[in-house]
Amino acid sequence: MITRFAPSPTGPLHLGHAYSAMLGHDRAKAEGGTFLLRIDDLDSTRSRPEWETLLKQDLAWLGLDWPEPCRKQSDCISEYEAALDELWGLGVLYPCTCTRRDIVEAQSAPQEGVPTHGPDGLIYPGTCRQAMWQDERWFDGHYPRPKDVTLRLNMAEACDVIRWDHRITAKGGLHFIAFEETGAGPNGEAGEILITPEDLITRIGDVALSRKAFGAAYHLAVVVDDAAQNVSHVIRGQDLFEATKIHVFLQRLLGLPTPVYHHHKLIRDETGKRLAKRDDARANAKYRDEGATPEDIRRMVGLT
Repeated sequence: MITRFAPSPTGPLHLGHAYSAMLGHDRAKAEGGTFLLRIDDLDSTRSRPEWETLLKQDLAWLGLDWPEPCRKQSDCISEYEAALDELWGLGVLYPCTCTRRDIVEAQSAPQEGVPTHGPDGLIYPGTCRQAMWQDERWFDGHYPRPKDVTLRLNMAEACDVIRWDHRITAKGGLHFIAFEETGAGPNGEAGEILITPEDLITRIGDVALSRKAFGAAYHLAVVVDDAAQNVSHVIRGQDLFEATKIHVFLQRLLGLPTPVYHHHKLIRDETGKRLAKRDDARANAKYRDEGATPEDIRRMVGLT
């Protein structure tokens, strides 16, 4: 078993991070496996070396260990570029020039009954996908992948690419793909989780796989990273359950293995709000400085 914890060095780790990291570490060690630490530092505008140093200190204080050197996303740009080239060659990507404001305005009058929000917030309305068909370069077979621009996954086209190969018979008829859930999604989803074209096209939409500012986007990078590190079990919060459908779909498109997924509860404050990095009052380093022990942290998050 190989698990991983992949924080971004953009602020202090809080109790929610501690819970996820310890859960992944404990499970790997119980099975005689390996726990990996990966640094998700593609956001160069917010990532800082001092935060990376602090998060390693926090995790070591909690009693976690991992092999060094850690994989850092900023060192793996060529791998993400290769994956983008492969997807571009499949004809399932298109450039997008829309701003956040453009997307908000396009969604200002949504169709009744059509979902407006997905794993990335507002579902992209397809503005640039529609404009793409008016560009004759798309049909001459020699349109090179544009660089330094947002690239979106044409979800409907991508579904067609793998539809014939990955339909299997299951309860309820034919479906595309599935993943094994050993934890639980936000609504108690567990066991074999089926992913249908409707899930992907209507409820998720054309997600960004590269962004002008950062290159590879999260959804692409995490899929490439997990495959490169042979991660067998992904243990993470329930807030990423819907995003897992994107990741499993990309794994199929790229011919990569699908890990087992375990989505766990979220650590919340006394009002029920999910913790974020701005919640410095619940930062692990602050608890440590105030004299707490790793056993105290385990008790606080419900691991003992």
